[in-house]
Amino acid sequence: MTEHRETSLGLQDNTELLQRISSRLGERFAGVFAVETVERYVFESYTALARTAKITTYLPATTEHFASDRLNALAKSKGAITAEVPEALFVCVQNAGRSQMAAALLTVEAKGRIHVRSAGSLPAAELDPAVVTVMSEMGLDLSQNYPKPLTDDVVRASDVVITMGCGDSCPIYPGKRYEDWDLPDPAGQPLHVVREIRDQIHDRVKALVASLTKETTHS
Repeated sequence: MTEHRETSLGLQDNTELLQRISSRLGERFAGVFAVETVERYVFESYTALARTAKITTYLPATTEHFASDRLNALAKSKGAITAEVPEALFVCVQNAGRSQMAAALLTVEAKGRIHVRSAGSLPAAELDPAVVTVMSEMGLDLSQNYPKPLTDDVVRASDVVITMGCGDSCPIYPGKRYEDWDLPDPAGQPLHVVREIRDQIHDRVKALVASLTKETTHS
């Protein structure tokens, strides 16, 4: 009950800030979405992120980023905008480990040829610290990343959806490519095990790039 009350107060306190975000995004999506639609997505995104956010200082910035990405996905799924590259979505339960590693690795390997998202069916409050550590060893900084809830709009916009241990929680739509990567959960594992999981994901990501871009990748 206390948590719900705090979330409600937080939303009330930030209404003016969220309306400014809605105004900025409303201008960006003018002619694509009504102002009311943009505002609804902003407030919904804030509420969804506030449920699990550990540090609320970054909520306005993450809300704007998350809402903008969801609106882009919605516009693509409705045919209002055309995606120039394939879109891939990685889904795991908490969006704190495997899907975050996969998204970061695919972003690097794709070099702009694939648009990448990740989400969680039950997102955690923050990324797994061991995951942040092993990715930093590769020169990839995930310290500013945040777990994102799985939403229908990003699934609809994706060309390929890759699930990682989230079972049947991801909605299925016809005409999309689905893969399930059966990989261990890095949560609670020692660093050497998390490195092994990272490397397994990296191998699969390289194969995914090759299949989505029809080009030979170089290691």
